[in-house]
Amino acid sequence: MEDNDFLNLLPCDGEAVLIHDRGGDFDWAALTRTLMETMPWKVETARLFGREMAMPRMTAWFGDAAYRYSGILHEPAAMPGIVQNLRERAEALSSASFNSVLLNLYRTGRDSVGWHSDHEAGLGDRPTIASLSLGGTRRFQFRHRRTKETLTLELGSGDWLMMRGETQRFWVHQVPKTASPVDPRVNLTFRRMIP
Repeated sequence: MEDNDFLNLLPCDGEAVLIHDRGGDFDWAALTRTLMETMPWKVETARLFGREMAMPRMTAWFGDAAYRYSGILHEPAAMPGIVQNLRERAEALSSASFNSVLLNLYRTGRDSVGWHSDHEAGLGDRPTIASLSLGGTRRFQFRHRRTKETLTLELGSGDWLMMRGETQRFWVHQVPKTASPVDPRVNLTFRRMIP
């Protein structure tokens, strides 16, 4: 951990805290390789703006409840032990409780996720999302829905981004494409799904 951990990065309308988790019991490089090699990764087809499109990244889902977004349905699935250990770390750092996780694999700089917020009904009104970045460093951006103010972060391996309060209501976020050479990135977003 670093001295500036636990400071809110957002100027208004929400809370986003960046935690550089460099110590502890985790070998981030080995963990990244294991997740890349053992998770049941899939390229999902989403329905966006009336069209079906292959998502520009791979995903895996584990949780007590189903999760639906952009026409994609993830059925409930038990968390593997390796993911369970990370969930416990997420809960310790965030003081929140999680029962689900969406994993994203960004294979190259061409993989991305566009502007969105995690506001599905199953997450409740003010969800806490604990997002862990592993592997290659990628740009992550917030944009305020009304003011269009933008905040850009570089998320590296072992960085946790805790989003809570009104963040999903007032801010959207993305991982944009990049032409720069980047290592593969695994991202885990822990959340509490409400049945």
